[in-house]
Amino acid sequence: MSMTSVSFCSARIGLLIGLSGLLGLDAMTARANTNNIYSFRDERGVTHFSNLPHLDRRYKLVYRIPTSGSFRPNAWSVRAPSMVEFSRLIPIINDAARSNGVDPKLIHAVIRAESGYNANATSNKGAMGLMQLIPATAQRYGVNDSYDPRQNIEGGTRYLRDLLRMFNGNMELALAGYNAGENAVIRAGNRIPPYAETQAYVPKVLHFYRSPDLAKL
Repeated sequence: MSMTSVSFCSARIGLLIGLSGLLGLDAMTARANTNNIYSFRDERGVTHFSNLPHLDRRYKLVYRIPTSGSFRPNAWSVRAPSMVEFSRLIPIINDAARSNGVDPKLIHAVIRAESGYNANATSNKGAMGLMQLIPATAQRYGVNDSYDPRQNIEGGTRYLRDLLRMFNGNMELALAGYNAGENAVIRAGNRIPPYAETQAYVPKVLHFYRSPDLAKL
């Protein structure tokens, strides 16, 4: 298994504005770029993250953070991930994806919809962590600490894997099962259950999954 190294690049707003002047960029546009996270992998296999894409033309957008006040991936998480938080999760997500045969973009999409990459997110229904595991699901997959990113992602990814197998690779039904439980999907005749939350959840995750905002790392 290959190892992925990670490096970071950031700067203060003052330096950013100075650089934007040298590069002929509008200061307002430069400041707006700091709302997003960019990445590229160099020839040595080192993955670089930055909120300043103009520093290297190889940077590609991997996570778009909406402007303050509009970022609300669910009812209980109102924060966007920092560049450091996001980049630390990349190898954990990739490991879980490889070991379970699940597309890493799907894991990212579920995390983005469930918690907005907030490892400490807790719903009013008791779901916990990045992939919002309820206690029964956590216990089922041997997750002792749902707020531990590695345990949470591994447990949530294994659940996604099992749902995809159960529904013959049908991503819509697997996501419906993740939100409402597999038995609800079965009771609905292997269709998305008639719950408003689930019917909104499935297209939301698929939108994130298909979005060019989340590049393949």
